[in-house]
Amino acid sequence: MNISEQLSHQRVKHIVNSYQLHFEPSDLIDDFEDYLADLLRVYPAPLIELALVETLVDSWLTVPLVRGFQFLLQAHQKLKTWEQQPIVSTITPEQFQQIAGLDPSPIFGPTRPTRMQPTVYPS
Repeated sequence: MNISEQLSHQRVKHIVNSYQLHFEPSDLIDDFEDYLADLLRVYPAPLIELALVETLVDSWLTVPLVRGFQFLLQAHQKLKTWEQQPIVSTITPEQFQQIAGLDPSPIFGPTRPTRMQPTVYPS
């Protein structure tokens, strides 16, 4: 695994750890980790990040917050849906950054306009 893939996986794990999404009885934690590893093999990590955050937002009205294997099932369903239709995010890059605590540019692309360079004319 190259450094870019390692960084992407760390970003996914940051979201999981920040919201304690892996919180389950200890005998199910390995199932959660295996399922997450399978998702990382199949889908690009930025897409998984977006699915995790979108699923978090969808789940916030559920008390207690859905966690563990069930949470990954919901995120995976979102990923499957996006395979069949265009990805339409319900959150903005700024909201993603507030929720995940991560730079949104790997998911949404550059969010700030690049500085314009002055036109240089040949002499």
